[in-house]
Amino acid sequence: MAFVARKDELRVLDDLVRAAADGRGGALVVAGEAGMGKSALVDAAVGGLDGWLVLRAAGTEFERDLPYAALHQLCTSVIRHRDGLPAVQRQALESVFGLGGGTTPDPLTIGLAVLGLLHQLAQVQPVCCAVDDVQWVDAGTRKVLGFVARRVAAERIAVVLAERSPSVERGPSVERSPSAEPGFTDLPRLPMPGLGDAEARALLRSAARADLDGEVLERILAEAGGNPLALLELGHRTGPLGLPAGSDAVPRANVVDALEDRFARRVRELPSAARSLVVLAAAEPVGDLGLVRRAAHLLALDPAELTAAEDEGLISLGPRLRFRHPLVRSGAYRSATPGTRRRVHAALAEATDAETDPDRRAWHRAHSVVDTDEDVATELVGSAGRAQWRSGLAAAAAFLERAAQLTPDPARQGERMLAAARARLNSGAPAQARELLAQAERRPLEPADRADARLQRALIEFHVARSPEATVALVDAAAGLPPDRARETYLEAFSSSMFVDRLPGRLRQLGTRIREQAPRRVDESRPVDLLLDALLDQVLAPVEEAVPTMRRAVAAFRTATSPWWMELACLMALDLGDDESAEVLSARQVELAREQGAFAVLSQALRVHAITRTVFGRYEEAAASLEEAHAIDEAAGTVSLSFAELVLAGWRGDADRVGGLRATMRRRIGRDEAVGELYATAVLRNGLADYAAALETGLASRKQEREGSYVVWGLDQEFVEAAVRAGRPEECAAAMARLEALARTGRTAWAEARYRLAQALLDPTAESTDARYLEAIDLFSRTEVRAYYGRTRLMYGEWLRRAGRRAEARVELQAAHETLTAAGVTAFAERAARELVATGQRPRRDGANPLELLTAQERLIVGKVAGGATSKEVAAALFLSPRTIDTHLRNSYRKLGISSRRQLRELQL
Repeated sequence: MAFVARKDELRVLDDLVRAAADGRGGALVVAGEAGMGKSALVDAAVGGLDGWLVLRAAGTEFERDLPYAALHQLCTSVIRHRDGLPAVQRQALESVFGLGGGTTPDPLTIGLAVLGLLHQLAQVQPVCCAVDDVQWVDAGTRKVLGFVARRVAAERIAVVLAERSPSVERGPSVERSPSAEPGFTDLPRLPMPGLGDAEARALLRSAARADLDGEVLERILAEAGGNPLALLELGHRTGPLGLPAGSDAVPRANVVDALEDRFARRVRELPSAARSLVVLAAAEPVGDLGLVRRAAHLLALDPAELTAAEDEGLISLGPRLRFRHPLVRSGAYRSATPGTRRRVHAALAEATDAETDPDRRAWHRAHSVVDTDEDVATELVGSAGRAQWRSGLAAAAAFLERAAQLTPDPARQGERMLAAARARLNSGAPAQARELLAQAERRPLEPADRADARLQRALIEFHVARSPEATVALVDAAAGLPPDRARETYLEAFSSSMFVDRLPGRLRQLGTRIREQAPRRVDESRPVDLLLDALLDQVLAPVEEAVPTMRRAVAAFRTATSPWWMELACLMALDLGDDESAEVLSARQVELAREQGAFAVLSQALRVHAITRTVFGRYEEAAASLEEAHAIDEAAGTVSLSFAELVLAGWRGDADRVGGLRATMRRRIGRDEAVGELYATAVLRNGLADYAAALETGLASRKQEREGSYVVWGLDQEFVEAAVRAGRPEECAAAMARLEALARTGRTAWAEARYRLAQALLDPTAESTDARYLEAIDLFSRTEVRAYYGRTRLMYGEWLRRAGRRAEARVELQAAHETLTAAGVTAFAERAARELVATGQRPRRDGANPLELLTAQERLIVGKVAGGATSKEVAAALFLSPRTIDTHLRNSYRKLGISSRRQLRELQL
């Protein structure tokens, strides 16, 4: 089509590639209904890119279930450049492209590997990735494209995606899409609406036959609705009365369907041999002419007959066979009878190399049979295994579903439907999983498979609703599983309920039910078994009985080799006051998750690492961990609850931040006063000296505990301080009892320090109060919890001032102020400053920390670089490109007034 009608849109694309050539890469989704000229626009924009590397791919309706099919199209020509990538990324690409074995690559690793590959190519020349018909691109490639498109801002890379979407209003402006397909959320979009009346008339006049009168032209304009492809097709191939040439077909209700009908009709009008060849080509989505020729010979057809279709403007022949438009392909395929389709798929399957392309061969075979066929079903199961190996869960589900349909034995059919349902659930499609389960349960399943079906149904409800009823159903379904798998399921159900289930008695009831179904193991247990027993004891048993079990679980996880569940052991260590184990576990889980590429665990591990660092008073490290966790969530497209962010904001005394996070959490989980929220609020209110509010928070926690809910034991210290300062020390009995039991049975310096401090607060007039404060300070000084150490010196200074010992008070308050200020414990530091002023002394203030000039992401990057990491290593950790890391470093150097990594390390120290 002539581009005079799309010059504004073409200018937008030209601006994108010009910016990318200057190192300001970007992405754009060109969106519009079929026939609006998206492909032609992209062709015009990238066709004249001299000195660029242009990588192209196109989604096809028939390959949307083949894992990473479009990624193969996009990167096959450049995959040889993978050798310069980090080993993990190189291995991920080799696994996806069938060039090597290795473990199943995580989708984020694949996205990072593709980004790294494009980054290397862009060092030589600018790169443009143009992908057409992304509405048909397989799920794995969609994730990769979305990941890359959001990370090319500092690269010489342009990403252009053409997507079929419903018709849009007229306007060439770039906009943000609130409802883009998964993987493209928030990417800029260039809408491709129908042509205006004047533009449509101009295009029609250029294409219409000379013998068409004005009335016919007006009829074509009305029918086409501004669709450029429809204008060209109707204008060139319409009879004198405005009907399709040689036909009396009734017009279709929408122009896209009408165009597909027209193309199907044109295919049927071809000579017999050419018609069969076009159907054969339509069933071969890649446009591989060699494959089409081999299949044609198997059907006794002469590939040269394709020139008839080329002469008719339906296809173009070159290195690859291309259809004029996807509607031509779909029209051609649907124009054939079912028998013809099966024959061409059978020929394509036979012509496809089983060694180099087994999945596409299996896919063609699956479409060539009309009845059940165990051989084909077995082949599809093999393809499903390979798809799952490549993290193509949606593709694996599709292969398994088709395999089940072709399986003759009803029992085996049920097994394969169960496997397909499991893959659908794991790929994030619970509704489809539920439907497959219903079909599987109508088959004669073995008892073990029947139990597996019940578990899957419970898992679906658990992941969709997260309701107490779904949790109980999951626990009941686990009863029929093998012991190890059952206990893991109990652990998942119970641990999820600990943090969000606030209904009275629900957690205690759930724990009782699990304890009945999974009695305590007396043999040598796995860390997972010890952890389940410890969590149940923490809710169901007295402190003295729970602590030994908790200590065994924590000790077991210190040497565990898997990162799964380790965050629960770390939080348990914090409850016990075991700062050494909390330090080891929080760091070890992050390390293991990184080493094993377990990104599903890494985000949560980083958040627990942040909680640990917050309690230790190392806020910059906590903020860096949270920034990295946000990077992973953003890359994966997931949303996590804000417990760690709340705890950090509470310790920093940021009331506005705490309020905003509480509101966000309430919207996400539908209820307030979750565990992390109570703890963070209590710390915040004590820091602000709002003891009445802190006490109310503590009372809410005690109420939940009496009702059988899980409570963070670290709240006890906050509760005692609030109750004493609010003039209601009688409320402290339960908290003091637990603190005393922990000090006696836990035998850690932190646990003993908490109890000594609580004793001093509760009885400020006793002769032993001074000694208890000093003992608490000494014990805290032996731990990692520097924030609590500073707070204890603050409280001792406050007590000294009220006892009239002003000189001694000044020493403690000044030390507290310096410790708390250095750590960033703002509210408590200000409390210390006010107390110092009351003694007649102003606090000494150090200069500002230069790192406060940096953004959170810049602080994270300079922290890793100062620790010795290279730009490539930091890029891999944060799912960014090395060029982006270097850009952030340059900005950081400018803000800090330095020019080298050596100076940065000195500044960090």
